[in-house]
Amino acid sequence: MADFVLALDQGTTSSRAIVFDGTYRIRGLAQREFPQIYPKPGWVEHDPRDLWDTILETMRSALADAGLAASDIAAIGITNQRETAILWDRATGRPVHNAIVWQDRRTADRCAALKADGSEALITDRTGLLADPYFSATKIEWILDNVEGARTKAERGALAFGTVDTWLLWHLTGGRRHVTDATNASRTMLCNIDTGEWDEDLLRLFRIPRSILPEIRDSIDDFGSTDPGLFGVAIPVRGVAGDQQAATVGQACFRPGMMKSTYGTGCFALLNTGHERVPSKNRLLSTIAYRIEGRTTYALEGSIFIAGAAVQWLRDGLGILQRADQSGSFAAQADPQQEVYLVPAFTGLGAPWWQPDARGALYGLTRNTGPNEIARAALESVCFQTRDLLDAMRQDWSAAADTVLRVDGGMVASDWTMQRLADILNAPVDRPVILETTALGAAWLAGCGAGVWPGSDGFAASWRADHRFAPAMADGERERALSGWRRAVQRTIWQG
Repeated sequence: MADFVLALDQGTTSSRAIVFDGTYRIRGLAQREFPQIYPKPGWVEHDPRDLWDTILETMRSALADAGLAASDIAAIGITNQRETAILWDRATGRPVHNAIVWQDRRTADRCAALKADGSEALITDRTGLLADPYFSATKIEWILDNVEGARTKAERGALAFGTVDTWLLWHLTGGRRHVTDATNASRTMLCNIDTGEWDEDLLRLFRIPRSILPEIRDSIDDFGSTDPGLFGVAIPVRGVAGDQQAATVGQACFRPGMMKSTYGTGCFALLNTGHERVPSKNRLLSTIAYRIEGRTTYALEGSIFIAGAAVQWLRDGLGILQRADQSGSFAAQADPQQEVYLVPAFTGLGAPWWQPDARGALYGLTRNTGPNEIARAALESVCFQTRDLLDAMRQDWSAAADTVLRVDGGMVASDWTMQRLADILNAPVDRPVILETTALGAAWLAGCGAGVWPGSDGFAASWRADHRFAPAMADGERERALSGWRRAVQRTIWQG
């Protein structure tokens, strides 16, 4: 059997399809952007048909780029933007409303009410999550309450809900499969992550009919096969995981204590805690990292809202940079005597603070502060925020003490930033040879499920570091920098 695997990576701003061969090399790639919809401030939507159309287009283009036929593909793996909610008519396959994206904040008042009436304790106990608009449950509830006839149709079983993976699987299989995997289910605020099943108490809390929900399966499983009308043959789908979990798999973080952090627009850090669910005392998330052969592996997760977006702000907002990749060279030329701190709370502060009303601030400016110092402060803000996440994880779970961080995402191309990250963390930072870790993780799940790629031990043995960044900063200098950062955060929260 051929060992080619097609990974579908459906993200927030674009859809991609990548063909990997059995040595994990990219043989074909295609990417298509799609429109973002902003009906009101704080509201973010996608047309679900755009997600499907661009995935289908990129699948065909990636096969052509690789010079392969659909019959050459052993399996398909899917990874996707998490928490985004879609409801559609089972009979027609048409969405009843635009997809409500994970970034959307329209249900903030509902989440505040859940906290006020004490419901957040139940949510956290069952799901490992916090009562926040980020997750899917209040999005589903909003659609059922605000789209005419939606609740009535849902209660009689005429509607289907899905995160993006479920929506794509429905269309790929010609409407024959209404399924999701455990990682995506764990982000809905409806899944009991101890049992791996939908939670009846939470369904009652959010008034969501059980009949609209998909079946929950392992991350490696039989998710059906593509309708032969799409590609001329039926291609099996054997792997599914949400994007951050897929990146964890792609970084081969299979052992407890291993940690990955993805630096894109924001930053998402996941720490593998093994088969033990670790409750957080520091407002991190407990989530499912993956579920294979019926065994759940858990993770602690911390989310930083602003990472690469701070560099975009330097380029597009301030005009300091012409290109994002200039940020490291600017930072390297900064005056080391100037202690400038950027707290990039442009959309509030994420974990471990969860301060939605905080707003960004620059501290320590002098008459001599210039573009170099501000660029350094922007890059260092990502390093400091990662240190805060790691400290919280270590407080929650002692086994995190000797963590080596594996990194991916656009920011990791900057050697200066990665060295600074290692210095601030006082821990090694490993940048992999293969940077397409999210798509690779989905591909491995599918390839393993199809029996053409090795198991976790064989895959982990193939992981290679492009470079290890070892901490080189003096302890006193590190502690002085961290002390200044913490003062800046506290001032920002106080002002918020």
